[in-house]
Amino acid sequence: MIKSSISSLPRELHTPLQTSKHKALKWGVLGIILVLLSFVISIGTGAVWIKPSVIIDSFISFQKENIEHQLIKEVRIPRALTGALIGAASAVAGTIMQGITRNPLADPSIIGITHGSGLAIAISLAFIGAGSYWNLLIWSFAGSAIGAILVLSFSMISKERISPVTLTLAGAALSTLFSALSTGIALYFQVAQDLSFWFAGGLSGTKWLHVYLLLPTLLIGLFLAMWISRSLTILAMGEEVAAGLGQSFRQVRWIGIITVVLLSGAAVSIAGAIGFIGLIIPHIVRLLVGPDYRWLLPLSAVAGALLLTIADIGARMINPPFETPVSAVTALIGVPFFLYLSRQKRGYM
Repeated sequence: MIKSSISSLPRELHTPLQTSKHKALKWGVLGIILVLLSFVISIGTGAVWIKPSVIIDSFISFQKENIEHQLIKEVRIPRALTGALIGAASAVAGTIMQGITRNPLADPSIIGITHGSGLAIAISLAFIGAGSYWNLLIWSFAGSAIGAILVLSFSMISKERISPVTLTLAGAALSTLFSALSTGIALYFQVAQDLSFWFAGGLSGTKWLHVYLLLPTLLIGLFLAMWISRSLTILAMGEEVAAGLGQSFRQVRWIGIITVVLLSGAAVSIAGAIGFIGLIIPHIVRLLVGPDYRWLLPLSAVAGALLLTIADIGARMINPPFETPVSAVTALIGVPFFLYLSRQKRGYM
């Protein structure tokens, strides 16, 4: 059963899992405070700088005739909220990917899921046109699902666990294939300009509609993630231990796949290919609170929101008044981190 009790774990593992609760609460409170602080900074940062006093005043007594208040309400707040929600969704998706594959290098942007979504978007633009945002969203979900199924099939076709390097190489190969096909379709059907936003990855142009879409999507994704959190904790100890405790690998993994597709598809359709958040955050949070996914997943959401909000602030400050793609900022952090992880010889817990 999915809802296996932590009390079924070996006695020597009880203490680390119990003590992680206190660490999780401490880091969770600190993380939320930092997210709120970065949220305020994000609202004030941009081509037009807005003072903190003006931001506070817009919350207390909003004035429609005030241009800065209008800018805060219609542009800055939706962008900050969208960035936080996408960061949280990407981090949770990455955490689940690492859990169900037991691969420390797993991340939707690295092992083909994000680029599968991009290929589907390219096909949609070429054969259907830009259309409505909902049409783009459906194609993004479909592409994410295809990418996830193709990559994760490598870990399911054999009883022997594929090494993290093998799975990562398979995902990288699929990412390259999807990216090449996307580029070819975009050039042949002359939709390269429409697809360029997806390749760049960014939060400019986000609206309240995106917030209304992402918030319920993230909540559903978190609900599904927490549903399998206990099973992921047990699975992290090894498939033999998990099997001895009556875990259903296929059920947990398919629920995990659905959750990853849901979160990644929504994020990619809005912000494009912003990578490495799902790779970096789970490792950092795991160092802080331990391997218990009951705390690892919600804290990853908080840390992911913080990372992407800060990255978006940096993207607007590097070369003002122009914006640097957010994906470039996250890549500056993520690529060295990925290379470091790929050289580690330790097993993955």
